[in-house]
Amino acid sequence: MPSMDSYPKAAMERAMKVQDVMLQAMAKKITWWQAAEILGISDRHMRRWRERYVEEGYNGLFDRRQGRPSRRRVPVATVEQVFALYREKYFDLNVQHFHEKLEAEHGIELSYTWVKQALQGAGLVARTPSASFSDRVIGKLRIE
Repeated sequence: MPSMDSYPKAAMERAMKVQDVMLQAMAKKITWWQAAEILGISDRHMRRWRERYVEEGYNGLFDRRQGRPSRRRVPVATVEQVFALYREKYFDLNVQHFHEKLEAEHGIELSYTWVKQALQGAGLVARTPSASFSDRVIGKLRIE
């Protein structure tokens, strides 16, 4: 398990809050279901945390996913390749056609949504303003 120094400040504060609430429940100042309600978790999850706290102590309260990269993370080299292809070769295509070219000609299989959000996030493609509900409804009505 990583040391406590490797966790972000927010994770440390969360663990301290959880410990304070659990200590109150252990001291019978509040019930366990009240502790779960304060923390915004289910009763079952509270029981799991209590067991982990008894077994591992304070370190058992940390979110174990913290500090690990996502299994679904796209490699930086692939991201750079996608941006370079769009900037240098496919700048005149819309996102849908660019996505199709990535798969067909370059063998890069990424979801359309990921490609669109990445290009928008990098500022290579403009975000389209979404029409409000009233605009969509009024646009469909015919005024005669």
